[in-house]
Amino acid sequence: MRIHLDQVREEPFSWDETQSVSPENLDRPELLALSPVRWRGQVVFADPGYFLTGRLSYEQTQACNRCLTPIVESTEAEVELMIEVAHRRHLSGGELELQEKDLGLVMVEGEILETDPILIEQLQLNVPMKPLCRHDCKGLCPVCGADRNVTACSCAEPTGDARWAVLAAVKSRLGEKRDETS
Repeated sequence: MRIHLDQVREEPFSWDETQSVSPENLDRPELLALSPVRWRGQVVFADPGYFLTGRLSYEQTQACNRCLTPIVESTEAEVELMIEVAHRRHLSGGELELQEKDLGLVMVEGEILETDPILIEQLQLNVPMKPLCRHDCKGLCPVCGADRNVTACSCAEPTGDARWAVLAAVKSRLGEKRDETS
């Protein structure tokens, strides 16, 4: 959606829409599916810029980080951002160092605010880094692949990675030398 900021000076702009966003657009492989997103909010003039408030509500489906079970989660998020119109001389001056105060700030060139990038960013921020189906998820058996939350397999735990055996031997020799010198 495009918001013409010059029109917001006289009267706040409000919206209430539902958008479909493909999970592939979010570049988060753990996200399996995303319901249509209800995206509503308002932009008001707040000299020298504009203030955007919004609310997102949707469902997201992710794979559990341990057992790969799909998790469907209802999500609601609040958005508050300051919008500033950048002048060309500020945009072409090279790199700018961001300060903490800039975290809730969006710079736009011209008097048109595109809300799609804001929506995508907010959706990305609300995808958990390591989703779990439950806090005590036992995960998958590394030997047979069974879901340990459902099936108690009788597989023996792997003894370790043979590639680390040389370092384990060095560590044990160093431990023996310390015991001799004590």
